Amino acid sequence: MGEFDALQIDSKRVLADLEDLSRIGRDDADGGIHRRAFSEADMQGRRWLIDRIEEAGLDARVDGAGNLGTRWPDRYPDVPCVMTGSHLDTVPGAGRLDGALGVLAGLEALRVLSANDVPVTRDIELVNFADEEGRFGGMMGSQAMSGQLTPEFLERAVDLDGVRLAEAMEACGYRAGDALSAEREPGSIFGFVELHIEQGPVLERGDHAIGLVDSITGLFRWDARLVGEANHAGTTPMDLRRDAFQGVADIAAQIERILEEHGGPRSRATIGRVELVPGAANVVPGEARFSLEVRDTDARTLHQLSDAFRRTLSAIARRRDLSFEFEVTSEIEPAACHERVMAAVARACTALSIDPLQMPSGAAHDTQMITRIAPSGMIFVPSRSGRSHSPAEWTSPADLERGANVLLHTLLELAR
Repeated sequence: MGEFDALQIDSKRVLADLEDLSRIGRDDADGGIHRRAFSEADMQGRRWLIDRIEEAGLDARVDGAGNLGTRWPDRYPDVPCVMTGSHLDTVPGAGRLDGALGVLAGLEALRVLSANDVPVTRDIELVNFADEEGRFGGMMGSQAMSGQLTPEFLERAVDLDGVRLAEAMEACGYRAGDALSAEREPGSIFGFVELHIEQGPVLERGDHAIGLVDSITGLFRWDARLVGEANHAGTTPMDLRRDAFQGVADIAAQIERILEEHGGPRSRATIGRVELVPGAANVVPGEARFSLEVRDTDARTLHQLSDAFRRTLSAIARRRDLSFEFEVTSEIEPAACHERVMAAVARACTALSIDPLQMPSGAAHDTQMITRIAPSGMIFVPSRSGRSHSPAEWTSPADLERGANVLLHTLLELAR
């Protein structure tokens, strides 16, 4: 056994940090946490994190995009660093673990390594990425770090209430244009690893303690529109209708066939929103607006699915005498996790007598952006009933401790 193989995180301290942070932005009315990016609650959470960093004897630092973190032992500026982290911002009505776990477990790992004066050959950097949850588009901080932001985006980005990103950042003491300066050079990060709750039921269902993520899903999302003819629901015979909703029903009924023929076991497709016009009980819908989101971890499969859905939608529209159009509102390329980081996670699990489940991530994460510039990977811990983005989000203390210890030993593997 190596000299530092027995190192463990202080689980009571991590749990106390999670509970303390969860009070910031909590709404007693719904029990959820509301720390939207660049809101007052988000800034309060950032100040709280700075205090914890400084209490650990470390120096807090913030880049132009608002990414907040620290670096230990901060002795190797010219050597590619190891990086870990996640995000403290939340969706409205969030639980206490999504994002926060990865940041606070990373901070705890630095506390333990520093307190034990563990020798390393490269710095370990902790980062809390700005606006992962998408108030202004999603994963802004990690996109900035990986060089994917543009001046046009920074100028035009607005939230659902019409607040401009530039205004929100300025109110918090940042300049939107400075986000471009947060870009890191490819090769400057030796390995990035993010600890996160699974946000799904796979680990719990299979009674697995740790997920070793091998890939992160990509997606495309459409806002689609089928147009027929509104007419009287009682006087218009069924064979003379141009019912836009029936077109939506047809495409929904084809989802399983399309996935089976053109997708794979990791393919997902969802129609999550439908709006009918005029929307009256006694009127045949003349227009149907709906969303279609399709996910897979393989880029080629995603392109095949996009073509298949487009052809199917066109055929349905012709058969029902409808016109159709769609707008691509989001496209994210899938990302493969790097063997270097996956191997380090696997070795950490072996040292802790854990048998991890190799699995994909069905949700997007900051790691997805960082893969553009650095070898990257993820560690999952189970989510009770697969719940997330709600106050019902929960992972047992034992699983949280296990995940934090796997992160600690993964960082050790990469930094030594």
